[in-house]
Amino acid sequence: MKLPEHVETLIVGAGFAGMGLAARMLRDNRAADVVLIERGADIGGTWRDNTYPGCACDVPTALYSYSFAPSADWSHTFARQPEIYDYLKKVAADTGIVDRVVLNCELEAAVWDEDAALWRVRTSRGALTAKTLVAATGALSTPKIPDFPGLDQFSGTTFHSATWNHEHDLRGERVAVIGTGASAVQFVPEIADPADHVTVFQRTPAWVIPRMDRTLPAAQKAVYSRIPVTQKVIRGWVYGFRELLGAAMSHATWVLPAFEAAARLHLRRQVKDPELRRKLTPDFTIGCKRMLLSNDWLRTLDRTDVSLEDSGLVSVTENGVVDGRGVEHKVDTIIFATGFTPTEPPVAHLITGKHGETLAAHWNGSPNAYKGTAVSGFPNLFLMYGPNTNLGHSSIVYMLESQAEYVNDALNTMKRERIDALDVSETVQVHYNKGIQHELQHTVWNKGGCSSWYIDPEGRNSVQWPTFTFKFRSLLEHFDRENYSARKIESVEA
Repeated sequence: MKLPEHVETLIVGAGFAGMGLAARMLRDNRAADVVLIERGADIGGTWRDNTYPGCACDVPTALYSYSFAPSADWSHTFARQPEIYDYLKKVAADTGIVDRVVLNCELEAAVWDEDAALWRVRTSRGALTAKTLVAATGALSTPKIPDFPGLDQFSGTTFHSATWNHEHDLRGERVAVIGTGASAVQFVPEIADPADHVTVFQRTPAWVIPRMDRTLPAAQKAVYSRIPVTQKVIRGWVYGFRELLGAAMSHATWVLPAFEAAARLHLRRQVKDPELRRKLTPDFTIGCKRMLLSNDWLRTLDRTDVSLEDSGLVSVTENGVVDGRGVEHKVDTIIFATGFTPTEPPVAHLITGKHGETLAAHWNGSPNAYKGTAVSGFPNLFLMYGPNTNLGHSSIVYMLESQAEYVNDALNTMKRERIDALDVSETVQVHYNKGIQHELQHTVWNKGGCSSWYIDPEGRNSVQWPTFTFKFRSLLEHFDRENYSARKIESVEA
């Protein structure tokens, strides 16, 4: 698709978030004036980019999929990356989204024009204006590589797990893996066999529980296909179970010892070396950091050709890496499994509001928004997967569909009332976020005794949603026009 000169709604990003909103808009109106710009060569977002060995979803796919686009083709209860990517491409084709996407088009800047009541947007493929701008770039879209001293001097190969170098052969190599998070637990077991030796550098151990994954039999998939309501029932059951799990993990501290006992048993069964078990045992409450799901991560670390270095990494040399004890490890390849930048989204540096400051400057390292979706001082801007919408127990797709309903209702309200500019009340936004932070104070994420990416540099938990997801959906079921100032070019109304 060619980039237009003007569009009513411009969505930045064509992953689960951007596609979910576009699909909701098109269900209302097939002729909706909406365009998605995508910096990549295809739709799919994180499921297009993350192609590392073993990449898979850690939420059951019965729930980690659009409610409006069920699929009876999943091979496992926890889907692998290639089939999630294929699923998204099919949804894009079936809904007509594919005809609304401009690929290889990266946002460079978006500036609010107060006089004209529109966004002036610059992209890598040209400029355009948009009445409404939606940032749907995701919280886990930009890889983070720490600036270790000497990294630029390393003579070997380096890459991040989110930008896996498939042309590089790891057979017979000495590999350093930096990080022990969700991606590392998936790809380390996959590379242990071809590599000569893998050294995993850990700063903080994580609680690991078994992954209750199974292959979906043909008979079950046939029932899903012929009697679709059965799949809806399973989705509802999975959702209910996950809500109970979330409540237990975040609030019901008396339940946490049971989870910890299960994790300790899993560790004891898979790791025979007592010293290694000690290194892999966290000293914080389970659930404080993201629990990891794996049936082979711990077992892999117990292999003789895999080492765990628990002093972390401090620097890089020409031929290796130096751990926290000052010992140099000779390696051929360094793979960073160091995560992303959820509390410092790069897109925030590109969006400038009505007061002349970027969203990043406005947040000053501590993101917050009204209902995770709107920010005062940034009219006609909506965020998908914004601050305090992340989950530790359920599917982000459920949250994204809730936001899509809210944003779509807001857009319809603007059209119906002929509103040129909507801006959420700063007082309302502050009050909302005080409530969110108050609820978070009682959760394991805030008081579990760990250091996690949920906590921003200001010490606020600007990432997690504190309670049941159905409460979020209820909050966003309808657009609350009364909490926004609405402006028309020719007049101003309260």
